[in-house]
Amino acid sequence: MALDAVFRDQWGRVLATLIGILGDIELAEDAAAEAFAVAAERWPRDGEPANPVGWLVTTARNRAIDQLRRRQVLAAKTTLLARDLETGPQPPEALMDDAAAISDERLELIFTCCHPALALDAQVALTLRSLGGLSTDEIALAFLVPFETMSKRLTRAKRKIRDARIPFAVPPGHQLPDRLAGVLAVVYLIFNQGWGGGRVDLAAEAIRLGRALAGLMPDEPEVLALLALMLLHDARKAARVRDGQVVPLDDQDRTLWDTQQIDEGRRLLHRAVARGRTGPYLVQAAIADLHLHQPRDWRQIAALYQTLARQTGSPIVEMNRAIGVAEIDGPEAGLAILDRLDLDHYRYFHSTRAELLRRAGRDGEAHRAYRRALDLAQTEPEQRFLAERLAETAPTAEAEPGRADT
Repeated sequence: MALDAVFRDQWGRVLATLIGILGDIELAEDAAAEAFAVAAERWPRDGEPANPVGWLVTTARNRAIDQLRRRQVLAAKTTLLARDLETGPQPPEALMDDAAAISDERLELIFTCCHPALALDAQVALTLRSLGGLSTDEIALAFLVPFETMSKRLTRAKRKIRDARIPFAVPPGHQLPDRLAGVLAVVYLIFNQGWGGGRVDLAAEAIRLGRALAGLMPDEPEVLALLALMLLHDARKAARVRDGQVVPLDDQDRTLWDTQQIDEGRRLLHRAVARGRTGPYLVQAAIADLHLHQPRDWRQIAALYQTLARQTGSPIVEMNRAIGVAEIDGPEAGLAILDRLDLDHYRYFHSTRAELLRRAGRDGEAHRAYRRALDLAQTEPEQRFLAERLAETAPTAEAEPGRADT
């Protein structure tokens, strides 16, 4: 396996193991980066070791010991880390024959990064840095903030973990449901930033994090359901944009959908359902699956959105339920739901409302709603789609100057 693939797939595991050993995120990051740099120099010459993770962790640990000694601090920790060197120096190959010697501590790292004591933006950034291996530059670019801002955000988060003595551990059983919900929310937020924001790299990172979580917690239905949900959405990415413009689901070229990914998502969904607990991600994954069928079962979709609304109390869920209701009872029924929602800040609310207004023949109002949606749109494909809709409704809007938005 090429070193870049090892970095992409194993950075989180190497870093998590080192944090478990060192108890210091910044020291672990420095040591891991040094180990990968040494690997970049040696592996092309000497060949990839049999156990790359063991090699990297051992090399990084030894570099950390050297760094601690050079700094002449944390003497007790240095003694602890060096205890297995007392019989003589051991080369990095010492762990190569026993992959099990490197425990997988990514689960502890995920819960540490997503600790509720950290601000949400810090949780997202630290998760991408620590588990995804993204550079500070990449994270700053993805979230459209300056490098210095993101660097300070990450530094503050690491210091908060250190100063508040946030434990590097999976929370106890009575705290696990709430803490796991926070972890899943961060992963899904990362996915939506890539999916809705047009940055597919972040969507891919979220799926990788979801796969890691599913591997570490294979019996948690909401973990399986979140991965299923992301896979079912992501399977359509090749068909979502055509000629630089967003393509609505019904107009997408289904031959471009990734059927293997859809099948995997459905298998995960069935595994989640079999666990017997129905959480919000399971309901969303079931809805995503129904949207892939033709014709769509709008009554079942609307019913599931109603279930999800009861679980979450989210006005965005109610907005999506309005779409299902409009398909069953007509656009005015959907608009009656939308008119009760306070979502003026949400770009998809205005595009949804505009579409239902257009279908109801209220083109003047639709035109103004499309204008508001266009003002809030964040990506060029969305902007092109909305600009086209805006042009389609413009003549009618001019013919009905007296009609007001509802």
